[in-house]
Amino acid sequence: MSRNASNSQEIQFVTNTWCPFAQKAWIALEASNAKYTMREISLYGVDGKPDWFWELNPKGTVPVVVASDGGKRMVLADSEDILDAVLDGRIKGDGNTSTNEEKDAIMKWRNVISKQLVPVGKSSVLGGSKSKLQSLLKELDSQVVGPYLTGETFTVADAAAFPFFWRLHSEYGLNDTKQLRAWFDRCSQEEAVKKTIPSGGWWWWW
Repeated sequence: MSRNASNSQEIQFVTNTWCPFAQKAWIALEASNAKYTMREISLYGVDGKPDWFWELNPKGTVPVVVASDGGKRMVLADSEDILDAVLDGRIKGDGNTSTNEEKDAIMKWRNVISKQLVPVGKSSVLGGSKSKLQSLLKELDSQVVGPYLTGETFTVADAAAFPFFWRLHSEYGLNDTKQLRAWFDRCSQEEAVKKTIPSGGWWWWW
């Protein structure tokens, strides 16, 4: 799979489409309209991680992006690092994924997702307190600017958040958080998002 963009940067995106961390990087690449080639690998079983993948990322996790950066080979082996590269332009595309005014708000949302929603959501799904998740969702609901998380533009904040909210919505629904539900429904119609939504199966984030 390739994307056409007005730049010559070659990007290889190594992923597994069931993984939410890989999904958020995929959404960001799509939204930025970067030119990339996607290579999906199996992470388990006899057809699991190949040797070339271990060489790229000894941690053995997806996603991984390999790209050129100022003539040098750049290997990004963490979804947050990939989002950073989209945001700061090291991954080049002709899509608009942020404005300067939005960058502080984008980082705030990304931190909330990674440091609060991910651990609290995991605890809830695995049998922990659901009230803590509900309280967090209500708090986040009040922070949605609209129509996207930080305003009028779809940004990497939305890319970072959607895979986790999609899984929580699949489990619990978002009907008690009207702003989040409106945001979720709008993002679900974005072309950059629609093609990444799992159809055959999916993982949580553990």
